[in-house]
Amino acid sequence: QTNSEFVAQLAQFSQVEGIDNLNTSVESILSRTQSSQALQASSLVGRKVILSTDTAVVDTSETFKGSVALTNASDNVYVNVLDKAGNQVSRINLGAQKVGQVTFMWDGKDSSGNVMAPGTYSFDALASVGGKDVAMGTSLPANVDSVTLGINGGEMLLNLAGLGSIGISKVQVIGQ
Repeated sequence: QTNSEFVAQLAQFSQVEGIDNLNTSVESILSRTQSSQALQASSLVGRKVILSTDTAVVDTSETFKGSVALTNASDNVYVNVLDKAGNQVSRINLGAQKVGQVTFMWDGKDSSGNVMAPGTYSFDALASVGGKDVAMGTSLPANVDSVTLGINGGEMLLNLAGLGSIGISKVQVIGQ
């Protein structure tokens, strides 16, 4: 082997060692970042988050608050409250509304004034636009029960009471 071949081989060994050291450093940074994210996400356990969904677990002994994402101005906006079986139990009339987030509240009672049982309810928002009822999206609160760390750099998941898991990127607001 000539001197130039030997020097070239040493340079290749040096490059491989440098790449290996770089990989170790990046893995260490990733591990620290994931630990930091896990610590931050764990602070969400027991708190409420608001996300775009039509289903929520409701404690009917308290007033439930949600919002409708109104994409068009409307002469009449209303939210149907449906029980777990899909039966309409109440309707919340919001009247005429402008474009934007429109807050609504449900007192936990059916249309006859009877307090409903706590549980899972769906909220079906509709707006009268040009003489037609158009479905609108709702943003509802949910309680965070636990956090699942992302695997291999995947997104962290929030495990919501009665609703299952969602990616942390789907959270719109973090509440109290």
